[in-house]
Amino acid sequence: METTNPIFRNVELGERSGDTVQVVGAERMTLNGTAHKAGILLVCVTMSALWGWRMFEAPQDRRTTVVIVVVLLACLLGASALVWLTVRKKTWSPFTAPVYALLEGLAMGFISAGTDRRYPGIAIQAVAVTIAMSFGLLVAYRSGLIRVTEGFNRKLSAAIGGVVLFYLTTFVLALMGVRIFSVFAGGVLGILISVIVVVIAGLSLVSAFDFVARCA
Repeated sequence: METTNPIFRNVELGERSGDTVQVVGAERMTLNGTAHKAGILLVCVTMSALWGWRMFEAPQDRRTTVVIVVVLLACLLGASALVWLTVRKKTWSPFTAPVYALLEGLAMGFISAGTDRRYPGIAIQAVAVTIAMSFGLLVAYRSGLIRVTEGFNRKLSAAIGGVVLFYLTTFVLALMGVRIFSVFAGGVLGILISVIVVVIAGLSLVSAFDFVARCA
């Protein structure tokens, strides 16, 4: 499938008259622009997450803890409100999207730092791998190193279905008293399963990039 300089538009629709819908305005957008904007949003998420992490890691008293909880709730509610607003006012997305990314990054920083304090080392690895993979896959897709085809998407859907079935099965078995995850915890097999899941998640992100590029 050709992805060279694909073009899509943000279309604003007006009133409908019979079978005709009036187009009020349309903004021309290229894959280059989309990739650059995605990169900027990733930078916003990364910077605010680092700031939130440092704020959480600073010496805390009761007042600071209350402030962090209030800011966290404000970030989550504010981000939800921005999603609601952007869906209804798509032309506002150049302004609402960066603010949303900053709020989500700050919330991610707080939550990750709290998790890392309880389970040292687990959160920083997850966050670092997620951000690094997002940047890497965005560059790989934009440069043409990874090409998405219909066969690619079919195989990816089958792989995602397999992962969902695996975790659903382990959940049902756990309810029946069979702790299958204890078999996969640690060791080569556990690492291999984690790597497979991470690779599938990364390819899903590439498929999402391609979906954006093909929207018209």
